Order: sequence, then structure tokens, then C-alpha cells
Amino acid sequence: MTTPRATMERSPAGSAEERRGIVRAARTVLAAEGWTRCTREATAQEAGLPTDTVERHFPDQEELLLSVLLDSSASVATALAAVAESHLEEITDLEQGLAALGRAWLAPLEAFREHFAIVRHVSAEVTRLPIEAVEKWQATGPRKARQELALRLRRVAARGLLDIADADQAAERFILLVPSGVVQRSFLGALPLAKAESDALIADGVADFIRLYRP
Repeated sequence: MTTPRATMERSPAGSAEERRGIVRAARTVLAAEGWTRCTREATAQEAGLPTDTVERHFPDQEELLLSVLLDSSASVATALAAVAESHLEEITDLEQGLAALGRAWLAPLEAFREHFAIVRHVSAEVTRLPIEAVEKWQATGPRKARQELALRLRRVAARGLLDIADADQAAERFILLVPSGVVQRSFLGALPLAKAESDALIADGVADFIRLYRP
């Protein structure tokens, strides 16, 4: 049994690794069970640690859940920023380039399956979440990704390929018109669509987006 003195003398590296293990365990539980069922007891069981160890690192249950949600959301937003950068930096053919961006925008559904399982749960439980948690989640994840896309679309417009007055609005419309059809029909990747269906949805969305913003 770990004594209080032994706990205090534990190396910072060990304590940091223990904390990371708790966050990983909480992410697994949150993806499987949702916000209200991701308790410190369930997290401790998943991590193979005593509950009081989890409580020592995270005295506040909501702090633990929010840490997981924000970390996961930030990772996806970073991935999407890289997608926007790589597909819009040297774009020449507008239709092909935007379609390629739309397909690549969907890649995190597979690469971050655990995250989108969390999003499905959190979306269903959103009325039970503290409003501050919802705001931080949106700012760290979806809103950040949209802002990064807006930055790249603004550059494309500066080259004369698009006529955009409000880049933030254009980014939001691109997401709604192009990848969102696939995201919604697949339930955030839980039930992946056939490639032909996905490609058709993206092509239709790109055509609508170009009609809105063609110079």
C-alpha cells in the first residue's frame, strides 16, 4: 500500500505518466459509456489503479472528462488544419482540389475513431454537460478546425480562384455542403458509406460550393 509520504516522494516523471495513463483510460471509458457513466471509479478500473489515485490526480470529475474531450478535440483539429494546408496550398483545378479536400476531411473519422465515439455520446448528452464545457469543446475542436480552413480559403480567394467576402462563413458552408453529408449519413463514421456514395455526396457538395463562390 502506498503511504502518503511515498506518494509525495514519487518522481514527477512517474506521476506524469500515471496521470497520462488515467487520461487514456478515461478516454476509453468515455468513448464506450459516455459522459455521465465515465466516473472516476470506472476510469480507475480501466486504468488498473485504485480509485483514490484517480481522485488525487483529478479531484473534480468534470475536470477529468473535460481534459479528455479537449485533448481529443485538439488532436482532430490539428489533423484537419494539416489537411486544409496540404490540399489548398497549391490548388490549381478548383473542382478537383475541393473534392480532394472533402475526401481528406473525412479521414479523421477512421484515424480518430475513439474521438468520434466520444462525440456521438457527448452530442446525445449535451443538455447534461456544463455549458462551459460545451463552449470549450467547440472552441478547441470544431471552431478551431473551421478557423484553420477559413485561413486557407482566404488564400485561395486571394489568388482569384474563389470570390469570398467572409472566409469564416465560407469555411462553415464548405463543411456543411461537402463533408457533412457523409459525416451525418455514416453517424460520424460508425457506419461507413460505400466509396461511390461518399464520392457522390462530396461531388454534389463541391458543385454547390463552387456555385456560391465562383468568381
